[in-house]
Amino acid sequence: MVAGKDLRGAYVAPLDSVGNGDIATVGGKNASLGEMLSKLGKAGVPVPPGFAITTQAYRAFLAHNGIEDKIAAALGDMKFARVPLAETGQNIRRVIEAGKWPDDVAEAVRKAYNDLKAKFGGRADVAVRSSATAEDLPDASFAGQQ
Repeated sequence: MVAGKDLRGAYVAPLDSVGNGDIATVGGKNASLGEMLSKLGKAGVPVPPGFAITTQAYRAFLAHNGIEDKIAAALGDMKFARVPLAETGQNIRRVIEAGKWPDDVAEAVRKAYNDLKAKFGGRADVAVRSSATAEDLPDASFAGQQ
């Protein structure tokens, strides 16, 4: 953790508060952006601010929608050859896409975005990227697969 913040239970983390020690919480790309902000920012290199939605937010989303049990059931059907792999993937995707974000997670994301907009006088153009927790590890890379 770059700024020494404890991210356990947090749904959102400012990028300037994360680093390589936070990959399991914010993913590889976000951790790298946090490292860039802390190291390059001090050297005068401009790095845009941002925030990461944490694995805790993802887990809250799954729990709120009862998705873990649905995924387990779908994988069980595939394992016992009742449903083919492609159909299993489509079924799981549909369940996730139909899910609703818990109010507290949605509010945390809205607040982080509004805080970001406030830094720029009410407007913030943003880029959204996936940042898987098992992506871009020192001994493995799965770039583009998420």
